[in-house]
Amino acid sequence: MKFRPLMFSVFLYLSLTSVVAEGATLCVNTQGTDRCYNSISEAVAAAGVNDVIHIGAGTYRESVTITKPVSLVGQHAVIDASGLSRGIFVNGMAAPGLAQVHISGLTVLNANFEGILVANASAVTISDSIIANNNHSLSGATCPGIEAFEPGEQNDCGEGIHLLGADHAIVTHNQVHGNSGGILLSDDTGPTHDNLVSLNTVTDNPFACGIVLASHVPAAVSGSAQSLGVFHNTIWKNFSSGNGVKVDGGAGIGIFASVPGAASYGNVIIENVLTRSGHPGIALHAHAPNQKLNDNMLVGNGIADNGADTADAATPGSTGINVFSVVPATGNIISENTIQQETNDVAVNNSSLVQVEFNNLVGHGAGVKNLGTGPVDATLNFWGCEAGPAARGSGCSTVDDPNILFAPWLSSIAPLDPKF
Repeated sequence: MKFRPLMFSVFLYLSLTSVVAEGATLCVNTQGTDRCYNSISEAVAAAGVNDVIHIGAGTYRESVTITKPVSLVGQHAVIDASGLSRGIFVNGMAAPGLAQVHISGLTVLNANFEGILVANASAVTISDSIIANNNHSLSGATCPGIEAFEPGEQNDCGEGIHLLGADHAIVTHNQVHGNSGGILLSDDTGPTHDNLVSLNTVTDNPFACGIVLASHVPAAVSGSAQSLGVFHNTIWKNFSSGNGVKVDGGAGIGIFASVPGAASYGNVIIENVLTRSGHPGIALHAHAPNQKLNDNMLVGNGIADNGADTADAATPGSTGINVFSVVPATGNIISENTIQQETNDVAVNNSSLVQVEFNNLVGHGAGVKNLGTGPVDATLNFWGCEAGPAARGSGCSTVDDPNILFAPWLSSIAPLDPKF
């Protein structure tokens, strides 16, 4: 899958939206000439509500904090945040109600923590940008110097792009590579919901997942003792490859509830391509009592050549999708995916209302691996053979547990288009 530019012009979009709420146009260049500022931070400080800041070509060595509705539009502009906390921090904690910040056309490099952090803000867009080689503070499992409002990010320094307590954000058409992890949605400071992550190329982020939706211990600033939830987010048509391949690693896409009370539910993972992950292509984990890992939909994804899950969620070999929960996880739908080159196409350890239906399970290993004791509904799948699941070694995907319900099955491959 190739990285594709937006089909519409950012400049056209900005000109159309200016009819609704006019703002001034400011400019930045590295020399500060032609009535332009010579740093992005200076321009942001001078900008009014809904102003548009055009950033000229060159490298800007700074960390930019945004607390007002503005648009940053780069033209071959690089933010080098070497030795600094973040490249861009959209800080709604310092500006309650912050919304409608737009970031496009920038390359953000070398920050100690996130390349771009969006915290407690709404309707933020991040598009057509390159986010690379951030999370430099990571030292083993810790992230020295990261603030107390990010208690859940010690293992990855917040990844390349982080939506933290954010809602209705759009993260689209970005290239995210060489960070600890790729794109993170978490609820440390507030609920994270109704966001769209689409059409991004997320590759070679070695220590964590390509894209992860994780419910964490709430930070003290949230005012809550209970996790606030990661829900109703859509992850659509992203390409994730080569992520999480180092020690402790990660999945192509992860949906996680990490502590008692955590809640990751009602999310949609649709039409992504997920390959060469250190852990499964998609992993759903709930590790403790009183967690909510319900009603997630995994639909139309192309999954191949990933790794095994580990620790308490371990799978016996490489796995396309792993659903692990120590409590009932109900209403999760796995449908219309094409899974190949895996030892286990789908692994399930807690089968409470998990539907595995209308998939192409063509990995030629275990089409569905039941790691629990209850029944798994795996009807109406294609198992690589017209005659349905067969004995191991036949070239067809297999079923080796009487609690897996596989009949009826599809006699030919489902007409899906995973775009490997």
